[in-house]
Amino acid sequence: MKLSRIRALRGPNLWTHRTAIEVVVSCTPAECTVTADPGFDARLHACFPAIGVVHTGGQDSPLSLAHVLGVAALGLQAQAGCPVTYRRTTQTLETGVFQVIVEYTQEEVGRLALELAQELCLAVLEGRSFDLQQALAQLRDLDEDVRLGPSTGTIVDAAVARQIPFRRMTEGSMIMFGWGSRQRRIQAAEVDRTSAIAEAIAQDKQLTKKLLHAAGVPVPQGREVSNTDDAWTAALEIGLPVVVKPKDGNQGKGVTVNIASKEQLLAAYQTAAEFSRKILVEKFLPGHDFRLLVVGDKLVAAARREAPHVVGDGIHSVRALVDEVNKDPRRGSGHATSLTKIRFDDIALACLAGQGLQADSVPTNGQRVVLRRNANLSTGGSATDVTDDVHPEVAARAVAAAQMVGLDICGVDMMTESIHHSLEEKGGGVVEVNAAPGLRMHVSPSFGKGRPVGEAVINHMFGPHDNGRIPLVAVTGTNGKTTTVRLISHLLAQSGLRVGMTNTDGVFVAGQRIDTGDCSGPKSARNVLAHPDVDAAVLETARGGMLREGLAFDRCDVAVVTNVGSGDHLGLNYITTVEDLAVLKRVIVQNIGTHGVAVLNAADPIVAGMAKHCSGSVTFFAADRDHPVMATHLAQGNRSVFVEDGWLVACQGEVQHRLALSEVPITLNGSIDFQVENVMAAVAAAWGLGLDWDVVRAGLASFSNDSDNALGRFNLFSYRGATVIADYGHNPDAMSALVQAVQSMPARKRSVVISGAGDRRDEDIRQQTQILGQAFDDVVLYQDQCQRGRADGEVIALLREGLNGAARTRLVQEITGEFLAIDTAMDKLGEGDLCLILVDQVEEALAHIRAKIAAG
Repeated sequence: MKLSRIRALRGPNLWTHRTAIEVVVSCTPAECTVTADPGFDARLHACFPAIGVVHTGGQDSPLSLAHVLGVAALGLQAQAGCPVTYRRTTQTLETGVFQVIVEYTQEEVGRLALELAQELCLAVLEGRSFDLQQALAQLRDLDEDVRLGPSTGTIVDAAVARQIPFRRMTEGSMIMFGWGSRQRRIQAAEVDRTSAIAEAIAQDKQLTKKLLHAAGVPVPQGREVSNTDDAWTAALEIGLPVVVKPKDGNQGKGVTVNIASKEQLLAAYQTAAEFSRKILVEKFLPGHDFRLLVVGDKLVAAARREAPHVVGDGIHSVRALVDEVNKDPRRGSGHATSLTKIRFDDIALACLAGQGLQADSVPTNGQRVVLRRNANLSTGGSATDVTDDVHPEVAARAVAAAQMVGLDICGVDMMTESIHHSLEEKGGGVVEVNAAPGLRMHVSPSFGKGRPVGEAVINHMFGPHDNGRIPLVAVTGTNGKTTTVRLISHLLAQSGLRVGMTNTDGVFVAGQRIDTGDCSGPKSARNVLAHPDVDAAVLETARGGMLREGLAFDRCDVAVVTNVGSGDHLGLNYITTVEDLAVLKRVIVQNIGTHGVAVLNAADPIVAGMAKHCSGSVTFFAADRDHPVMATHLAQGNRSVFVEDGWLVACQGEVQHRLALSEVPITLNGSIDFQVENVMAAVAAAWGLGLDWDVVRAGLASFSNDSDNALGRFNLFSYRGATVIADYGHNPDAMSALVQAVQSMPARKRSVVISGAGDRRDEDIRQQTQILGQAFDDVVLYQDQCQRGRADGEVIALLREGLNGAARTRLVQEITGEFLAIDTAMDKLGEGDLCLILVDQVEEALAHIRAKIAAG
């Protein structure tokens, strides 16, 4: 069994809405029926008892090792605690070759699960043992390392519940919520609008106390000290007991509390000095340690924290008691559980020494033994929810502290005897405020009720009806995608929106190109959605990107499918038929919102059939309103766009919007059928987005058929009294559409310049010239810059074969080099001639044509 072409599908894809690993698996003939081996199932379950039933749906026929691989990869993740349920194994047209798709929640974990599943399968085949526990431990450890921490995770979960899209920006805890100009960002529990100054104040504990005191918030007396002697002097000035801590520490690191002697103070100073050169000594406030969480202007949660401790039984040593406490299944080694294991380290030993104990000491029955002087959860402390017990005055002081420092999300640490009363009544004060506070103690407290703090953060960042989304249009199809994308973008821009656009020419934001090349894949789409200046996105969504990674978005507002026709790129990546291609293209239709719109070509039966896969509404377009699909749709009162007596008509029931094709330059008064189709699709998309019809009308009138608006899409030039047309057509359907267009244009003699892309099937390359040979007198064949896997001369030979028996073509020339081929054809042009140039290097070829015309 060999694995190849392992892909991470990071968005909705050909197989599923979920993220998944896709791998091509090649099996030997024996491996194709591996479950027929009577001992295989027993050996498999001996290695992995929890794998369950390998056969599904009552199948009795033997299954391949590729199928077992998928079952194992999913099962290993599930047993490691990952919530995954989807898998699929599909046989390709190649004998013994399968596609295996397995869901993942963390890409790295999914990839490792696939590797371990392969090891498991080989072990079973060879009768070897497989260390299941080690494999599961590897997966759990990796999952713990790479998944979001509890604070970030609870915020993300709240965003998902609100249907706010999110994207992890780094391997850490930086998350982008929403898209474009409506996006917001967090870093753990810190939001993007929290200033660096506020964070710096929170890190400077002395400055924080000064500000809080000025705001009338009770704080402990204290000051910064320069050395151990100064620390002892400060302690005597303040009055014992005191607290020693780093001036700019966090998470309770280096903090020692309730210091009552010089010896304790000297040890505490050394501990704090390990974390900072600047040390604070302040008055120890007796009472309980409380953490109050403030989000915006509200207290949303509170917890009483306790330092890690054990209670003696008069029998066991401190070390044994700690070991017993750490067996609690709620205690883990990281942040995934509600409690963390108590650390038995030098700090714990020093804390024991302060109580006259050692690791092997046996505390008396009921004796409380503290292992840390602070109550941080990450070192084994515990938290009890007390949100409902907080006195209104205490809550008000916590909010005042957060706002004085300037923190949107703030953890306020307070020491007081009772949180049921005001600080003035029971004493106590705020000892610290924390930027990016941990949320675990509030989400999953050790005791008491968890609080929806993630929801509070999301509600603070987004309004009650805001999901952070911008209008998003996805466009796919065989032909017309780029022109349709450009036209929809133009209409949105006329509405005053800053549009982010991706297509085969590049990435554009507010009319400026920020990237070049074929940018019709998910990477470019993600870049547009992350751009802060984008108010709306129009994304050309090509087959290649969907196959490589899936979609860059979870759902779109409008999905446009221009056509499928006879297809393109067939035979690549196991997309071998038009039906296969249609299943792939309809992915964008399957992933529109419930209030979204699918814009579908009613004249293309395969596209029209996608309507049943749409969860939103459907707008059909076709030139003929009497087409059966159109007529039925119109009769049902649904939206349709068609052509009638030189007018483009958008109709729904009794409502009609009419646009004169004579005022749409790109259609040449409605004479270019494929451009009329592109306009209908764009108008239907604009209708779906709710654009004003006056804006649509003006936008269509201002979108001309030049190389600035529609690069390489039926660009018209005049040269020596001849008409020159440059187009990027590159498949048989495009050839047919172009022939239909040029035949409506008068010409004394017609010539064409063409090459072919090597990554098409032989019959597709031949068919292009078969079509052109019916309409052009002269044909110039050229070999383009990239042969895409073909040998020199191979593509030209196929194009020449397509011209055999051509009804009209009389002269065929073969040229090496695109620009030389263009010159050869244009040098022969005279008054009234027409030349169609099918460009390969679009921008370079258009620049060459313009330069030649200027020179002529």
